[in-house]
Amino acid sequence: MIDSIAEAFDLTHTQAQLVLTGAWVVGLLLIRAVVLAIVKRRIDDTAVWYRTRKLLSYGITIVGVAAIALLWVEGGGLATYIGFLTAGLAIALSDVLKNLAGWLFIVTRRPFRVGERIEMDGHKGDVIDIKAFRFTLFEIGADRVDAEQATGRLLHVPNGLVFTQPIANYTEGFHYIWHEVPVLITFESDWAGARQLLQSILVELSPDRSEMAAAAELRKTADHYRIGITMLDPVVYLTVKDSGILLTARLVVEATRTRVMEQEIWTAFLTAIAERPDIELAYPTIRTYLRGPIDLRQSDG
Repeated sequence: MIDSIAEAFDLTHTQAQLVLTGAWVVGLLLIRAVVLAIVKRRIDDTAVWYRTRKLLSYGITIVGVAAIALLWVEGGGLATYIGFLTAGLAIALSDVLKNLAGWLFIVTRRPFRVGERIEMDGHKGDVIDIKAFRFTLFEIGADRVDAEQATGRLLHVPNGLVFTQPIANYTEGFHYIWHEVPVLITFESDWAGARQLLQSILVELSPDRSEMAAAAELRKTADHYRIGITMLDPVVYLTVKDSGILLTARLVVEATRTRVMEQEIWTAFLTAIAERPDIELAYPTIRTYLRGPIDLRQSDG
C-alpha cells in the first residue's frame, strides 16, 4: 500500500509513510469528534459524560498510536520510527516522563479523584479534571477570597508534583473535617454561661454523630488508616488570653460548608448574647492600675 501511494504521487517511501501518518491523525481526530458528538446526545449526566469522554479519547489515542507504529514497522521503517520517537522524548524527557508517571500514579493509587477537594503546594481547590500531563483545580481561598470559597480561577497543576509535594485530601473516605471558631469574651463576662451557650449552639448545628459513625466509608477509612472515630462530638475549649477569655468551638463540618457553618454559629451566638448583658465580646485593650494618692495640682510658675 505504501509503495503504491509512493508510485502514484511520485514520493519516496518515507514521504509516503509521512503522508499516511498525517492522514491517520486527521482521520482519528474526525472519528473522535463524530463519536463524541453522537455519544453526548445520549448522555445527560455530566459525571457519566466526563468518564465516557475520557475513555473514548484514551481509547482512540491508543488505537491511533498502535496503527501508526504498525504503519512504520510494516513499511520497513522501524529504525526511522524509533528515531522519531526518541527525538520526541529527548525534547522534554524529564518533565514529560515525570508527568506521565504522575498520571499513572493518580489513576492507579487514587490519592484524589475528580470532585474531591485537595490542598497541594500551597494551593487549594476542587479537582475538576485529570489529564495525562496535568490536573486542574477550581481554586478556593487564596489571597483573593476570604475563607475556603471559590475564587473563579482554574489552576493547572503538573502531575509530577504528586511525587514531591504532600497532598491534603479534604474528602477522601470521610466527607467531614474538623473546624474551629474562636470567640473572645471579656474577663468580666460570665464565661461559664457563655461556654454553655456556645456548646448548646454547636450541638444543635453539628451533623448527627450516629449517621457519621455508621457510614460505611468512614469505617473503611478508619480500618485502612487507623483513624479514631470516637471524637466526633462538638466541644468548646477554654483558654485565657491577654485581652480576655478565649472560647474555641470545635466541631465536625462538611468540607465544603465551613464558611456557612461558621456564619450560622456566629449568628446564633450573637443573637443569644444580645439578651445577656453579662456576656460581652472582647477586643485588644490596655489597662492601667495606679496605687496611692494621685496629686493633680499643678505647680506654680
